[in-house]
Parts: sequence; C-alpha cells; structure tokens
Amino acid sequence: MHVRLTALLPTLLAAGCATNPDKDPVQLRLNDLEARVARMERIVANEVQVSQNVDEMQGNLRELHGEIEELQHSNEALSKQQRDLYGDLDRRLSGAGAGTVGAAIAGAAGGGAAGAAAGADSGAGSNAPSPTEQAVYGQAFDALKAGSYSTAITGFKDFLHNYPNSTLADSAQYWLGEAYYVSHEYDSAAGAFRTVLKKYPESRKAPDAMLKLGYTQAEQKQYPAARATLDEVTKKYPGTDSAKLAADRLRRIPAQAAQ
Repeated sequence: MHVRLTALLPTLLAAGCATNPDKDPVQLRLNDLEARVARMERIVANEVQVSQNVDEMQGNLRELHGEIEELQHSNEALSKQQRDLYGDLDRRLSGAGAGTVGAAIAGAAGGGAAGAAAGADSGAGSNAPSPTEQAVYGQAFDALKAGSYSTAITGFKDFLHNYPNSTLADSAQYWLGEAYYVSHEYDSAAGAFRTVLKKYPESRKAPDAMLKLGYTQAEQKQYPAARATLDEVTKKYPGTDSAKLAADRLRRIPAQAAQ
C-alpha cells in the first residue's frame, strides 16, 4: 500500500501543478487588467474614430454653410435685378409714357382703338398695327414679363424681321434690348438700344433706350462711356423719368472710374 501511494504521488503533484496557474490570484489579476486595457483601447479607438467623424462632419457643415451663403447672395442679387426690371416695366406701363406697350397688349386682346393708340405713341404716323402684329408683339412681351427671356428675344427678333415697318417696331426693338440686358448679354443689349436711337430717334422709347444704353455700359464697366451717355440723357430729356434715373445711376458710378 505504501509503495502504491509513493508511486501515485508524482502524478498527483503534476496534476496539482497543472491546475494551479489558473487559480493563481496574481495571474487572475493580470488577466483582468489585460482585459480592461483591451476594453479601454477599444473605447479609445472608437472615440478617435468618432472624433475624426465629427471633424469631417464639421468640415462638411462649414462647406454647406459657405454654399448656402453664396446661394443666398446670388438669390438676393437676382431678386434685386428682377425688382429693378419689373419696377422699370411697371413704371413704363402705368406712366404717361407707356402708351405704346400698354396699347399694344390691349390691342392684342381687343384691337381697334388700342391699335390706333399704339401707332400714335410710336410717332410713326396713324397707321395702326394689324391684329396679327399686335398678337405677335403681345406674345413676345408677355414672355418678357414672365421671365422667359430667350423666348422674348426670339419673339421680338421675329417680329422685327417680319414687320420692320410696323408702328410697334421701335418698341419691339427697345424691349429686345431689355431682354438681352436681363440675360446679361450686354453686347447685344447695347446694340439693340443703339438701333433704337439710330432708327427711331423721335420715338418715345428713345429716352429709355439711351438710359438703358448707359446702364449697359456701366455693367460692362465702360464707366467713362456710361457717364457720358447718362449725362446726355439728363441734358437731352430734362424733367423726364429717364433723366431722373440717369442722374441716380450717375451718382452710383465709382468716382475713380468716372475719369
């Protein structure tokens, strides 16, 4: 019996040694610390990733804010330009000098006396425009009021090609220039306004054409030419709305560019 126990003792000791490391409190503590360190490393890694994502999102937000501000600025500039245009249109349509346009549109709907009023306004004699002329002209002008500038340009050009001797031709030529102007086609706008002054110098659209020629030159940064044109408006058409608008625009031309 003693011999058998002696023989089994190494086996038991070996088994005890094999299981003992797992129950070693120091080893268990080390294992726990390693696990906690691993968890903390994962947390830190996640926080770094989150921080990078936040930085990226903030950068994207800054870019979006910049784009929004740029769009707002562009929208404000466009709105101001449209207000200027429609204010100019309303002034002409409602004022004493708006007979040609008002009569033309009314004539497209009703004809008769309206057409005669349009002819008298253009200064081209008493020949009233035909109902077809009135309709074509009215469509182009409606397109301009609706902001369909390319359609208006095509319409007025077609009108002038088909009815060059119409009593509405001077107004069509003027509004063609306006359509080019609001489309930022300043070279074409200047050419259209100069044509009004050259072909229809006695037209009631001549003061407006000279005024808008000055505006166009200012937009092209041709400041000396713009100042000369606008100054001529104030001298040639004193007391008119065109002269008042010309004087106002003259004050807004950069002083250093006026030389």
